[in-house]
Amino acid sequence: MIAWVALTFGIALGSAIIPLISIELFVLGLATQQTGMTCWLVGAAVAAGQVIGKLLYFYAARGDLHLPKFLQRKKKERDPDKPKSRWQRWMEWVRDRCHRHPHWMFGTHAVSSVVGLPPFMATSVLAGFSGMSTTLFVTTSTVGRFARFSLLAASPAMFAGWIA
Repeated sequence: MIAWVALTFGIALGSAIIPLISIELFVLGLATQQTGMTCWLVGAAVAAGQVIGKLLYFYAARGDLHLPKFLQRKKKERDPDKPKSRWQRWMEWVRDRCHRHPHWMFGTHAVSSVVGLPPFMATSVLAGFSGMSTTLFVTTSTVGRFARFSLLAASPAMFAGWIA
């Protein structure tokens, strides 16, 4: 059972860093095949892996983690006479709102960590932009992810009980 917990943690960590990996599908498959694992244990392993992985995005958005050169945006000299693109104006608006209302990020990030909408990766980055404290980020993410994946791991058993 320890091997399954370690594998679950590793898959969760990988899915937090590389969004193409679906931890939801893994948890559902695990819950249907490994009936001896409790949903609480699965939820804890996934929450730990997800939060540690998203901390990379959080720290990078906050500016505490410097990205390798190949991941950094090339700085271009901007022509002051040329108007900003719609994307640039939108990003400035989002950055401004995040800095003016950092307490909004608590609620948005809490909902995102449980429901997944808005996307958890996006709110992790925005939490870093807004200056959310690391303690608040980790606490909110851990509680939300634990609730989400504990319920998801328990869901196959719930549906099997309804059908039978």
